[in-house]
Amino acid sequence: MTTRTESVDTPAGEARVTWHPARRARLVLAVGHGAGGGVEARDLQALAAALPARGITVALVEQPWRVAGKKVAAAPKVLDEGWRALWPRLTEPGLPVVAGGRSAGARVACRTAAELDAAGVLALAFPLHPPGRPEKSRAAELTGAGRPTLVVQGARDPFGHPAEFPPPGPGDPYELVEVAYGDHGFAVPKRAETTQEEALAVITGAAARWLERLAG
Repeated sequence: MTTRTESVDTPAGEARVTWHPARRARLVLAVGHGAGGGVEARDLQALAAALPARGITVALVEQPWRVAGKKVAAAPKVLDEGWRALWPRLTEPGLPVVAGGRSAGARVACRTAAELDAAGVLALAFPLHPPGRPEKSRAAELTGAGRPTLVVQGARDPFGHPAEFPPPGPGDPYELVEVAYGDHGFAVPKRAETTQEEALAVITGAAARWLERLAG
């Protein structure tokens, strides 16, 4: 189906949502971008291309700072404010909405999921800590999401290798899928045993299966 883009006014400025609709959608996956780029990220584009055929509408969300052409992301509180303000637009189709994002966008999704009554959280390249600073852990944001959560993490991600993530507890369930050879942007070296296409297929396949379980 044809994509469509709409602007949404928020207290943080104008946000933008690009819809990739499924014909017989069962839920909506709303995905925000990171602090270093926009919705053109390879993993977000791969999800938007693959999931509508599985009955999942994908909404790619651009934060106001990005729409305004700024090069530096807004503060976390401002990112959360923008996300909260556009959430009613994401729920307009009347379907369950899964909050998702990559990197900083994943943190926003985790921090706001419970209050917005998201159906789940998809955290792509969750920045568990700043590179080289494992003592600055952000694990509490992830484990405190309060919703079923899927983390998809590159094996070479300097913001947190899969082995660094805390084991899920009974009160904070989440699943973790590793993308072999992937870095923070899920890029894989040319000499790796996994191709870039295969790495993206791991991401879209894991997300699709998990979302289909949520949709019932």
